[in-house]
Amino acid sequence: MDNRTAPSQLATFAGGCFWCMVSPFDELPGILKVVSGYTGGHTENPTYEEVCSDTTGHYEAVQITYDPEVFPYEKLLELFWQQIDPTDEGGQFYDRGTSYRTAIFYHTEEQRELAEQSKAALAASGRFDKPIVTPIIPASTFYEAEEYHQDYYKKNPGHYKRYRKGSGREDFIERHWSEPIDKEELKQRLTPIQYEVTQNNATEPPFRNEFWDHDGEGIYVDIVSGEPLFSSTDKYDAGCGWPSFTRPIREHNIKEKLDLSHMMVRTEVRSKKADSHLGHVFDDGPGPNGLRYCINSAALRFVPKEDLEKEGYGEYLQLFEK
Repeated sequence: MDNRTAPSQLATFAGGCFWCMVSPFDELPGILKVVSGYTGGHTENPTYEEVCSDTTGHYEAVQITYDPEVFPYEKLLELFWQQIDPTDEGGQFYDRGTSYRTAIFYHTEEQRELAEQSKAALAASGRFDKPIVTPIIPASTFYEAEEYHQDYYKKNPGHYKRYRKGSGREDFIERHWSEPIDKEELKQRLTPIQYEVTQNNATEPPFRNEFWDHDGEGIYVDIVSGEPLFSSTDKYDAGCGWPSFTRPIREHNIKEKLDLSHMMVRTEVRSKKADSHLGHVFDDGPGPNGLRYCINSAALRFVPKEDLEKEGYGEYLQLFEK
């Protein structure tokens, strides 16, 4: 048996402000590194100030080192399109100018062909009512951005979230990429408590729900859409009677909203794609970030580790490798 693994590959994308293009790809299984930088220009070693002056020809971009056997290039392309406005030639959202243009920089002929196919499929889908203008061009020298730009969403989470929302990117993505929910179909498919929790922000009883003391190995996905949300590796007993986690599988798969109901000030947690109500996040957890995600079992479906491959979640097997 040949146990050699395929070598890692590079993918380079420009999608406007590179702060917002790291978190969608970061920490996914098969993604080894995501670096912010500059590419496509005509000067060497440009600085952030020079690139933003629109005099060097560079794009703000991210370069992704990935394992194609775990996370293939086609999936990277699919995720890339979901982060941008591909109909905008003059920048992205609040950010205007040549450095904020979008582009796919291909490193191989195979990447070019896959990118062209992906772009054509998006244009034919009718999702946008204007032409798809994102160019597909050969990769050139990539210059890493200054250290304070790397992993900005982790270093400055508050400012990052405000910027992502205030720039208009978050609302644009939600408007164009959220899946429409057929309420009647959901009523037929979900149990009454699953429907009330996910669609009407209900809360199930503590200690009388499916997963509060569940300890199997696997991942928990959105009962509505199947989005991967939490892993058993981050689950712990918080003593509250609901399943609790120190973190989501990926920050990018959930969104937070201020919740002022019941005469309290709380932070609600919802799934990104289906907008399902999941529960709340508190700052009294044991993990490195001090967070406790208190989640309704009724919003979740558990996929055991041994079933991940056959159910289409094979890349998440990496979470359980010793």
